[in-house]
Amino acid sequence: MQPKLTAKVRCADKEVGRVSKVIVDPISHEVSHLVVCESNGHGNERQVPMSHVREVLNEEEILLGCSSNEFIQFPAIDRDQYVTIKEVEIAHLEDHLHVEPGEILVPLPTLEQGVPRRTFFNNMTHAIGTLIALPLVFPVLKYLMKPMYKPFDNAWFSVGNVKRVKKENIGYQFKFTRGFKEAFMPEQNIEKNIWVVKATPEVQKAVYEGKDKKFHDDAGDVVWVNKRNSPYIGFSGKCPHLGCGYKWRRTKNFPDGVFLCPCHLSIYDEAGKVLDGPAPRALDVLPLDVNAAGEMKIIDVEYKAGVKNQIRLL
Repeated sequence: MQPKLTAKVRCADKEVGRVSKVIVDPISHEVSHLVVCESNGHGNERQVPMSHVREVLNEEEILLGCSSNEFIQFPAIDRDQYVTIKEVEIAHLEDHLHVEPGEILVPLPTLEQGVPRRTFFNNMTHAIGTLIALPLVFPVLKYLMKPMYKPFDNAWFSVGNVKRVKKENIGYQFKFTRGFKEAFMPEQNIEKNIWVVKATPEVQKAVYEGKDKKFHDDAGDVVWVNKRNSPYIGFSGKCPHLGCGYKWRRTKNFPDGVFLCPCHLSIYDEAGKVLDGPAPRALDVLPLDVNAAGEMKIIDVEYKAGVKNQIRLL
């Protein structure tokens, strides 16, 4: 049973307050802490770990396993260290919680610590099963994976005009459509996006480190070069952690804005550098060409997610 928002909270000797918010682990979707607003008239909010909840008597009342004197030793919540699920848009997190979405808090720092790992024996079992099944499924896999071994697609796609990018060091999203064929399925059009930043010289230096960036095809030949002093920088719309779509958001900690991924809260600055979260590398820079009229074109390069080095897939 889970407590409702405003549920009474009492210790063994007296009532100490009401639940005002809950803190949730976005990986397990479990409540990790209750935020209790004290009933002493001061309105202090204390962060109580669920391990100190002795019993949820009903949805309206909670019993803590401590005295009221021990309760006031719990730390006051540092609101700047959390975001709500309205800000990070974690799908379905609130479905089984009896609170308003704006009152569900998610920690802002790295969130993947403590995720259980597979044991050695589980890995060994999976490896043995794979070795046994591989001769049977190889012909099917070869057919399904054939499109993956086609040469890289270095076609240019129009994404919009730079006149939309009015301020420096701010992320602007541009959407475009391209054809895509997956295995034996018919070709279909999919909508994709990139983020463009009009970079100051400092941000250009942070992205390119004083060197032009070259892009190569599958044969190793250079297909395009982004100049290190180009004012416009295009970033792939996929987070390098797990390939999720991210947003440009202003937060209390970053009032000027940062790139924020809703999946596991990786945070990047305007140069695409990782500020926080589990992302293994910076945002992926795309080949970007801007003509005299300001029209932008990109090569839709994609890299493997979840690894430190850029491994081109598309």
